[in-house]
Amino acid sequence: MDAEERKLRAAAAAARRWVVKIGSALATREGAGLNAEAIAEWAGQLAELRRAGRDVIVVTSGAVAEGAARLGWKVRPHSLNQLQAAAAIGQMGLVRSWELAFKECGLLAAQILLTHEDIANRERYLNARSTLWTLLQLGVIPVINENDTVATEEIKLGDNDTLAGLVSNLVEADLLVILTDQDGLMTSDPRSDPDATLIGAAQAVDPRLLDIAGDGGAWGRGGMRTKVTAARLAARSATSTVIAGGRRPGVLLDIAAGRGVGTLLAAPATKLAARKLWLAGTLHVRGRLRLDAGACRVLREQGKSLLPVGVLGIEGDFERGELVSCVDEHGHEVARGLVNYSAQEATAIKGLPSSRLEEVLGYLREPELIHRDNLALV
Repeated sequence: MDAEERKLRAAAAAARRWVVKIGSALATREGAGLNAEAIAEWAGQLAELRRAGRDVIVVTSGAVAEGAARLGWKVRPHSLNQLQAAAAIGQMGLVRSWELAFKECGLLAAQILLTHEDIANRERYLNARSTLWTLLQLGVIPVINENDTVATEEIKLGDNDTLAGLVSNLVEADLLVILTDQDGLMTSDPRSDPDATLIGAAQAVDPRLLDIAGDGGAWGRGGMRTKVTAARLAARSATSTVIAGGRRPGVLLDIAAGRGVGTLLAAPATKLAARKLWLAGTLHVRGRLRLDAGACRVLREQGKSLLPVGVLGIEGDFERGELVSCVDEHGHEVARGLVNYSAQEATAIKGLPSSRLEEVLGYLREPELIHRDNLALV
């Protein structure tokens, strides 16, 4: 480790509030039923962290894989009803394993099932945050999983890496640890490049990391790419991320001791305000606004509101107050925000100066298409 990495590792070791995500391949022996011994080992390490004064939250995968194992299925199902049935069966065993493991350590655990809609709805977001903070104050370990039994779009598109990043935002964590079946992020795919080496530390927002990340395995829905994306999400709340091999003995305690375990993706020192964290973390947008270069520059560099004059095109069917994505002329996302006008109204006023809005629409709600207080850069 060089001096810079040692400094970053020391900061991660001092983190008070941890979110620890356990991958499906680890929790379920590569899909062949729950790995109760490993869960007990991680619970023991987490209990040590808790006794040392740290807040600990677990995001665990494995319900679908455990349910499929109980049903005797050898491959992950594809149909939605089978996925939901497997999740319902497997969640019983998954949460019980964690509960028993923490009970052996003298700790209480609490089950929380979330979907991305719980994050997208502002009231439910605040309720979930309040519940999690209360559990932490009581010394209880929250065990979180995506609610696959009722989720629809999330089962196809979601993953618990992303959920862990969003939970990090939700509780304003200091550190996100993603335990996986790999040692960390490599310079290239080690399956095809024998010269691939482990990346010890990097900046979470470095776009080059996405170019070298791979895909997921048969039982997981994510891969290294989703882990890098989760780290970028977590970085919005100034949360650094460690991606490390979950089979390493004492891996969590090694991280807490500042040792060079896995890949550390450091977050910027500044974080978004709570409301903008929620806006940036909401995954399901209702439409897109395509902006010209001038509007993108104003949003990025000056932090101003989005005016209709800078909008080139409108996509989607959204209503006033719904979340939309703002993209540049190449389709790259710049920001997200809550619009003051519907898609029909926005189409009528795109490219126009604010002084003409009342003339075109017959009324004026706001001079801005999106006010800066309702806008978050991504």
